[in-house]
Order: sequence, then C-alpha cells, then structure tokens
Amino acid sequence: MSKEITLMDEKEVNRVLTRMAHQILERNKGVEGLALVGIRTGGVFLAQRLKGKIMHTEQADVPMGVLDITLYRDDWSMIGRQPLVHKTEIGFPVEDQKIILVDDVLFTGRTIRAALDALMDFGRPKGVELAVLVDRGHRELPIEPQYVGKKINTACSERVNVFLKEAGGEDKVILETGTGLEKR
Repeated sequence: MSKEITLMDEKEVNRVLTRMAHQILERNKGVEGLALVGIRTGGVFLAQRLKGKIMHTEQADVPMGVLDITLYRDDWSMIGRQPLVHKTEIGFPVEDQKIILVDDVLFTGRTIRAALDALMDFGRPKGVELAVLVDRGHRELPIEPQYVGKKINTACSERVNVFLKEAGGEDKVILETGTGLEKR
C-alpha cells in the first residue's frame, strides 16, 4: 500500500519558480545570450513559466525551445517497441548561447545526459546550466543542477510526481512511498 505526501502545493511551486527565475537572471547578469530549453513534457511547462517570469522582471524576451529526448535515452528500447517520439522545436541558433536546460525532477541524471546529447545535435552552446523543480538525489552520473526549486532526500523505491496545470491537473508535487513502487 502506498502513501502520498504533498511536498509542494501551487503557492510553493510558484514561489520557487519565481526564485529560480531571479537566480538565473542574477547569475547570468540579465538575458543577453540566454535561452531556455524545456525537456518534454514537464520541463517544457516549467520553461514556459520561467520565461514568463523572466520577461516580467526584465521586460525582455528570452528564446525558448522544446527538446524531445526519447531516442537519446539509454533505456529507449525498454519503453516499448515503438516509443512515442514528439517534435523537438528549437527555433534559434544554439551556437554561442547560454542554454538553461529545464526539467521537472532530477534523479539518476540519465535524462539530462540524453538531453545534452540531443542538444549538441543542434550546435555547440556557449554553456549549459540545469534548472530543476525537484532534485531527489541518487545520481548515477556526475550531473548537478545550478538552479533547484526543492531538494529532497528520497529512497530509491519512492516516486516523486509533479502535476502541473498545463497537463490538466493542479500544481503540486507528491512523494509516493510504500510497497509496490519500482525505480524508474
């Protein structure tokens, strides 16, 4: 039997995204040469929100792209015989841009490794930084985020589920604990 613990509600999700947007602007001294790239699916919604908060603060637009990493995953053959591949949309030159890669949950680091591989197919950015809503630890690769909404300690057997309005739900982050959960 599993148990759900609410880690973040709508107000806290909004608050941490506001903080992260300010940290991105401070670290990069504004928006010059900056672009956001969201990893499908949750990372895209979060990148859109960060873009809006940055625009509100700086009164300047930041390019934003969408990255599908399905075929770059090291486990894509385990997903199914015909994994569902969505479109990658990066409508700006990656060359010489500081890319902020955005995802919802950072766990083993394998998703980010796949995203970096996919991103490099578009050119060589000036630099890449990582922004995640939740860092749950248990890295298998040497990948660390520069911007973190919330860092939590979890067991490998637990799950962190991010629900966002854009996906038809309400904004919340849930920790699912208990038996019957497998590492994903």
